[in-house]
Amino acid sequence: MVKILFLHGWHARPGGVKPSFLRDQGFEVINPALDDDDFQRAVLVAQAAYDAHVPEVIVGSSRGGAVAMHVQSADTPLILLCPAWRDHGGMVPVKTNTWILHSPHDEVVAYADSETLLQQSGLALSQLITTGTDHRLIDPDSLGILRALCEKGGRA
Repeated sequence: MVKILFLHGWHARPGGVKPSFLRDQGFEVINPALDDDDFQRAVLVAQAAYDAHVPEVIVGSSRGGAVAMHVQSADTPLILLCPAWRDHGGMVPVKTNTWILHSPHDEVVAYADSETLLQQSGLALSQLITTGTDHRLIDPDSLGILRALCEKGGRA
């Protein structure tokens, strides 16, 4: 069973659609409550969860993706879902074992932000997966891609 640290988005709560979906698929999901108002506190909570549980994959959704980018996570793969780094935490190049899922129809975080992150981090074009009908990425195709990446431990 793959252990996942799932970092939720701004004003979301633990136990949302995506972490529940992953848990229902048989993954062990650590899903801490992140502070909505204090980004650094959210990073500290995420770091403490990472250190305590040593997950095999970190999944960060929207603001949780920005938080994931700031966690000291050695070589643990990242899966970033519409990462909201521009509004939360700023640009931090991500490690090579990072996957970004983003919808071109996202009304919250610009798809171009993920293209910029990909380029600034020196990632391959294939590491940006275009999927989904909106920001939430809860459609069957997006959830299927997320599940497949998690099953492989965040590796293609």
